[in-house]
Amino acid sequence: MFRLIVQRLAMAVPTLLLISIAVFAMIRLIPGDPALLMLGDMADPASLTKLRQSLGLDQPLVVQYLIWLKALFHGDLGFSITSHQEVLPLVLERFSVSVTIVLTAVALAAAIAVPLGMLAAWKQDTLVDLGLVTTATLLLSIPGFWMGLLLLYVFGLELGWLPVVGYVPFSADFGKALAYIILPVATLVLHESGVIIRMQRASSIEVLRLDYIAHARAKGLSERAVLWRHTLRNAFAPTWTLIGLILGNLLGGIAVIETVFTIPGIGRLMVDSIYARDYPVLQGCLLLITFVYVLVNLLVDLMYPLFDPRVKA
Repeated sequence: MFRLIVQRLAMAVPTLLLISIAVFAMIRLIPGDPALLMLGDMADPASLTKLRQSLGLDQPLVVQYLIWLKALFHGDLGFSITSHQEVLPLVLERFSVSVTIVLTAVALAAAIAVPLGMLAAWKQDTLVDLGLVTTATLLLSIPGFWMGLLLLYVFGLELGWLPVVGYVPFSADFGKALAYIILPVATLVLHESGVIIRMQRASSIEVLRLDYIAHARAKGLSERAVLWRHTLRNAFAPTWTLIGLILGNLLGGIAVIETVFTIPGIGRLMVDSIYARDYPVLQGCLLLITFVYVLVNLLVDLMYPLFDPRVKA
């Protein structure tokens, strides 16, 4: 197992290096000049030149990348161009907000959707199966931001049960913090449950057709034992892979949900950094999300044998 971990980490190093090059290059392609945005349109050329020199923007792109990469190896992501804060603490603070929402949503979605997917497979071609598949397809068809707006309108404006916009840290007030994240978490749970239901249904149907399931039933085992002891473990492995992909995708694509609900997470920070041409912050956000995505895929691969006994570490 240790050798496998070392091999996977070694494979991740060139991936992260290539991604750092791509991130650095694509950010420089964004139109606009950070120095001009900071000083305004009426700034004189001498001030612009001096600010570009202080920010290192007057250097060739290759030199800028090597300087940034050297600082990155020392854990220094630089300072924000707009707020003058250290990038690493700022990104980690915003990332903790997003992680709380995403992990809660994925855990709830899996806890709800996996049993429903198995129920749909067990009741294949019945009204229960048709209803669950139709519901899952409907949830998949509604864009996440639109579903969030619907939930805001119904439970925030019409019923007044939950706050509409804003965020309160759990360290400040647990009750208020919980109230503020219910709607964004519910939005992600509803949207991602459709994908997990369909995947768990498909994999469970395939497992239920195997010979050992018929043998287990022939021995007189109850349907509950057949489903939970024999079907779930072998059918959950593809769903587990999907959950890992969903987790990584949500961490990288939560900007829309955070914008809808005005949550100060890493997605909202990326959007603000793009508008402000804040290169250091945007690079830090993208690199952290990429690192977490690689780490999540590594953990999914390492935990695969726990769910599928046919896979050997």
